[in-house]
Amino acid sequence: MASEEIKNNVEKALEEIRPFLISDGGNIKLLSIEDEVVKVQLEGACSGCSVNQMTLKNGVEATIKKYAPEIKEVINVA
Repeated sequence: MASEEIKNNVEKALEEIRPFLISDGGNIKLLSIEDEVVKVQLEGACSGCSVNQMTLKNGVEATIKKYAPEIKEVINVA
């Protein structure tokens, strides 16, 4: 189970990136943080987008690591 500080930092990162996803017709939901791995669910237009893996790695994961460097990976759970 992740510490409250890590969870808060991940939430801050998601709040930073959420407006960009919403502007493209999507959204993101935090599902869990386990063993330095963040599990999220891309929603709306983002769930079926052909570049969602790139968005996840280059956008979401990079932003989360900026706020919480101890996070190793971000995974989209469909």
